[in-house]
Amino acid sequence: EPSLHLPAPKDVEIHSCNFRSLLRWSPVPVEGGLVLYTVHYKTGAFPQWQEMNCTRIPGTQCAFPPRIQKRRWTVWLRVRAELGRGTSPWAHTAPFVAEHNTTLSPPQVNSVSASSDSLVITVTPPFTPEAGEILQYHVSYWENTTSTTRKELREHGTLLQMGNLKESTLYCFSVRVELERDDNELLLGQPSAPECHRTAMS
Repeated sequence: EPSLHLPAPKDVEIHSCNFRSLLRWSPVPVEGGLVLYTVHYKTGAFPQWQEMNCTRIPGTQCAFPPRIQKRRWTVWLRVRAELGRGTSPWAHTAPFVAEHNTTLSPPQVNSVSASSDSLVITVTPPFTPEAGEILQYHVSYWENTTSTTRKELREHGTLLQMGNLKESTLYCFSVRVELERDDNELLLGQPSAPECHRTAMS
């Protein structure tokens, strides 16, 4: 039976980045004794509550195991506090679908090479696309002046070239990923911090 004296965990949230997800919550304040936590999950396909890899743990976060790290599955989670034989009520999450609720971090910019009329950058994606997914890189770039007219570039490869630039001129750029799924939905990533590089003299 749930103990009347042990409150349910609060601030229960799923944090998801690049399709890696974990559940976090605030510690339950109790005087004396070590509070432990247990997490269960269920999915749209298997609606019975099942143990996750977090049973009677002292920490306040729990990573999704590989078996439920599916991008399209709907997942529900619940967590409770336990102290001795007493247990708190369950605290539940809203339905979670990684494909809609994850955050895509910026790609990593590995190198920038300048010629007199172009900047070429190489990037590494923040995650590996699955079958049926198309990963595009969206580059926004501009001349580093007071009148900043931004230009856009989209490429599928990890080698990105900004062409038709002025020589010996400072240009800035920011890159993000766009994930196109086979239902034609776009998932936009976060932009990288702007970087500025000068083109060469001809």
